[in-house]
Amino acid sequence: MSKTGRPGGAGFAAGLNERQAQAVAAIEGPVLIIAGAGSGKTRVITCRAAAMLEQGIPQSAILALTFTNKAAREMETRVKELTSRKLQNLTTSTFHAFGVKILREEIAALGYRKNFSIYDEADRAELIRQILRELGREGAADPRALGQVFSQVKTGCLAWGDGADPSFEAVYEEYQESLKVFNALDFDDLLAKPIALFESRPDILDKYRRRFRYIMVDEFQDTSAVQYRLMRLLADRNVCVVGDDDQSIYSWRGANYENIQRFERDFPGALEIKLEQNYRSTATILEAANGVIAHNTKRKEKTLWSGGAGGKPISLYTFPGEGEEAAFIALEIKKRRLEEGRSYDDFGVLIRTNSLIRHLEEALLAENIPHKISGGTSFFQRTEIKDVLSYLRVAANTDDDVNLLRIINTPRRGIGKTTIAAVSERAKEGNLPLWEAMRSLRYARDALFPEMPGDGCGGIDEFMTLIERWRENLLGKRGLSQKVRALVDEIDYWGYLVSEYRKDEQKARWKFSNIGSLIQSIGVWERDPDNLDPTLYPYLNRISLLSRDDADDGADKGKVNVMTIHASKGLEFPVVFIAGAEDGIIPHARSLEEGEANIEEERRLFYVAITRARDKLVITSCARRRRQQSALDQTPSPFLAEIPAHLVEYGEARNEEPMSAERCFALMKQRFQGR
Repeated sequence: MSKTGRPGGAGFAAGLNERQAQAVAAIEGPVLIIAGAGSGKTRVITCRAAAMLEQGIPQSAILALTFTNKAAREMETRVKELTSRKLQNLTTSTFHAFGVKILREEIAALGYRKNFSIYDEADRAELIRQILRELGREGAADPRALGQVFSQVKTGCLAWGDGADPSFEAVYEEYQESLKVFNALDFDDLLAKPIALFESRPDILDKYRRRFRYIMVDEFQDTSAVQYRLMRLLADRNVCVVGDDDQSIYSWRGANYENIQRFERDFPGALEIKLEQNYRSTATILEAANGVIAHNTKRKEKTLWSGGAGGKPISLYTFPGEGEEAAFIALEIKKRRLEEGRSYDDFGVLIRTNSLIRHLEEALLAENIPHKISGGTSFFQRTEIKDVLSYLRVAANTDDDVNLLRIINTPRRGIGKTTIAAVSERAKEGNLPLWEAMRSLRYARDALFPEMPGDGCGGIDEFMTLIERWRENLLGKRGLSQKVRALVDEIDYWGYLVSEYRKDEQKARWKFSNIGSLIQSIGVWERDPDNLDPTLYPYLNRISLLSRDDADDGADKGKVNVMTIHASKGLEFPVVFIAGAEDGIIPHARSLEEGEANIEEERRLFYVAITRARDKLVITSCARRRRQQSALDQTPSPFLAEIPAHLVEYGEARNEEPMSAERCFALMKQRFQGR
């Protein structure tokens, strides 16, 4: 026994099946764990980390990489529970967060300052829009779409002249230079820059290889070429990767299930362990999933199995149209909730594309069913909202370089890249915040900045005067929402939107209405009787908590989950509905247009959807579905024919009448008496 009173080392394998225990015990050397859906891989990974610690491996020597902050936190929490240790030096992280960790320590070697900004997609699109305007190519491409191309070029998925239009290569180079001037990185840089650092500085790479001597990578089938490259640079011998090629569904963002084969080539003699016992789904659901995925040829052979009984048959329904389909799903959820004593969050409704959401949401609203729609951009991540909040943050803290750079020329005040580059260089030389560098510019322009254009100097003076005046105003005690409205009017943000979207005034109006909603929400917050300090600093602290990437999951308890199949990865529900199971949707027509080989990924996506269900799976389709202005005839998904026929029951395509009040109260009474 360990000092904690818990079983040490191999003792963590207690309660695991034979293959899980083998994976936990295999600490030294390269290990490839093929973990089927619902096979308990998270438990294996955490037990493996705990076993390492109990064997005396320092926590600082362990690096565990995964794909979401939530998964990283869950892994860390479970290891702490297993070991009863604080583990302050254990690194459990996403790939990108790990990249940030490296860059915060080492980025000076690449010529950046340590307080670099990280641009999100909205920031990237805005910078590209500015560059297109400066190069006289405004309107030549959609900035967001071009940003996606830049991302694929940076991660090696495309090359100029080979999938990427070479006429935009100069725009890309200007974009890269601008990021450097602004001391900023985009999301792809968080991996590309550490790789560049390691490849150009072997001494820095050696430092990290000696620090992290044991590496684990979760969801390995979802790693991109860039992520694999980073892992390969760091990994010496003791590396364990865990994944399932049957669940590789993210090729559109660079994921490559063939990294599993690459791992086997790069680490010859790696121990391979297959986890095939499923602890999630009934035997019926697993047999259906196996029947579908067996049609893929590029996969490692595996067969999920369950120790449980057969389970309920899979129900297939076809409806005249999407309205009837959605109404059925809503009523079926309501009915099953009462008859089976379920809560709303026991139900998952999965769709292939967001275009199917509207009818489902309307049907759930009509039945007063609480629900959560996954996806979409957070209100506080919208460009126009971030612009206004950046003004407030700089007023609250003029040393906030990130937000200062966002608004220094928004709306435009004649401050170009040359001016910003000169200010940034002065800040770097004097180890100053940008605000202090600009202050020195105001009083010693000729001596410090002989190359500064005159209009840039005037723009900086205008900007600093504006911030100084509004800083004093906004930090006052009362009327924050009215002050924000006045600030938005003074900088003429509406005029800025009109100039930015001169070909789409409706979009400009929509964005300005969002700012109105923000100001209105500030007013509601101010008037809250429980709010004892309705001033700027508390408001900004509140917004920082609200707009975190990983929101508190507790707020969504007791709600039906409506989400794309991609978003459902890693989740499970007792009852799952797969809506829109039609040819052209599952598999998706656009995906197949890009290449017939994509049929295997579409099948993997359907396999993932099936294996989200624990007890009951219902699949629906429509005979006709409206697309744009016309209703088109639909045929069922070809994947449905791959489900073994003896597992399927065909439901009658009718929508039941709403449950009578007497029947509803009888079921509720029965439910509560059973408690």
